[in-house]
Amino acid sequence: MEKTERPWGWYINVKEEKECFKIKHICVYPGKRLSLQSHNHRSEHWVIVKGNAKVQVGKDQLLLHKNQNVYIPKETLHRIENVGTENVEFIETQIGSYLEEDDIIRYEDDFGRT
Repeated sequence: MEKTERPWGWYINVKEEKECFKIKHICVYPGKRLSLQSHNHRSEHWVIVKGNAKVQVGKDQLLLHKNQNVYIPKETLHRIENVGTENVEFIETQIGSYLEEDDIIRYEDDFGRT
């Protein structure tokens, strides 16, 4: 399994079945956050396995810890931020008909990506 580096941390694709589901192990470094984004073709389930994360789903703000989870319906704005001093790690399960990286609509991004 190959680790993909990002400016906010990294991810590993754990398992995938095309047009069905994808499972990722994702790490967010302290003080970093992913872009505020949505997806047209997939929903996501996140399970925190390490650290403390602030999660936005729609207009809701949640503080999640180890063994807590959140569901993100498709087309819903969402973001995760590491608000602690250790890495945040979570398991992301994507479910949908199209699971490629270009199904990301970014609304805000700390690293200038579109």
